[in-house]
Amino acid sequence: MTTQTAPAPNDQGQQTAAPGSNAVEARGIVKHFGDTKALDGVDLTVRQGTVLGVLGPNGAGKTTLIRVLSTLIRPDAGTAVVGGFDVLRQPRQLRRTIGLTGQYASVDELLSGSENLYLIGRLLDLSRRDAKARAAELLERFSLTEAAGRPAKTYSGGMRRRLDLAASMIGRPRVLYLDEPTTGLDPRTRNEVWDEVRRMVAEGSTVLLTTQYMEEAEQLATDLTVVDRGRVIANGTVDGLKRQVGGQTLRVRPSRPAELPEMARTLAERGLAALVDEQEGLLNVPVTGEQQLTEAIGLLGGRGFGIAAVDTVVPSLDEVFLAITGQPTAAQQTEATEETVR
Repeated sequence: MTTQTAPAPNDQGQQTAAPGSNAVEARGIVKHFGDTKALDGVDLTVRQGTVLGVLGPNGAGKTTLIRVLSTLIRPDAGTAVVGGFDVLRQPRQLRRTIGLTGQYASVDELLSGSENLYLIGRLLDLSRRDAKARAAELLERFSLTEAAGRPAKTYSGGMRRRLDLAASMIGRPRVLYLDEPTTGLDPRTRNEVWDEVRRMVAEGSTVLLTTQYMEEAEQLATDLTVVDRGRVIANGTVDGLKRQVGGQTLRVRPSRPAELPEMARTLAERGLAALVDEQEGLLNVPVTGEQQLTEAIGLLGGRGFGIAAVDTVVPSLDEVFLAITGQPTAAQQTEATEETVR
């Protein structure tokens, strides 16, 4: 059971979340769009100074949840407190504590990159000097300094995305919502975004991150929540969810790769499923305990198959996602599409 502490006033008389309290507390959030129930009683807790990764397939309700918690839409039922402020009763105060980057860049295309960030800074009551300095700092962090004076309409899609991310961070928000922030970004820019998120968390911010990229979740998230069809279906750390799914995979590298299909058939005769990875030259055998692991190795050795190497791996986060939701991640879907094209 979570104990809530009364928020304390800051120097301007506004309330802030008390040290050690949760940055986000949502209970029983429901949202309908016509006959569609986008959120069906969602409970969510984000500990202060951490990154919560919210995972889920397309249409799971992730973006709707972000919109509710950022006061862009009103829930049909439920309560939520962000940074010590109630979503329904204190929306104006709440908005001053958060930053938001949606799935699509929303910058003013007629203004330059520098002007976009300066404008946001001034709207957040930064002084002219501070707004200019903060804009320059973020333009440099996101490798946009050379393009700072150009209109945003001349930026590439990736550059606009980086500018949008910088805009959400200019006020050093206590709670930052990132809704699939690195979709479409190249690896270098994605790593820059990750570094900036880590820097903000180190400085005390809290991040709510929605993503379909398991690598991103593993890199950034302290805790994970899995959402599907508007409901929370799993909570925990990365390692905790892996243990929840259970099992491990025995990987066998044969001395003679041509024997892989025969090795798989041999294991199948004993009821042990085996997947042949011809590209890597491996036989992957899901096992649920030491007995199955020993049985598989003994069976292959007893049939005279040469084994060059064996090891075991725990489930990847992609595999955990598939096991929990029954749907592949964005990365798995891309791989399957590429394989079909080949």
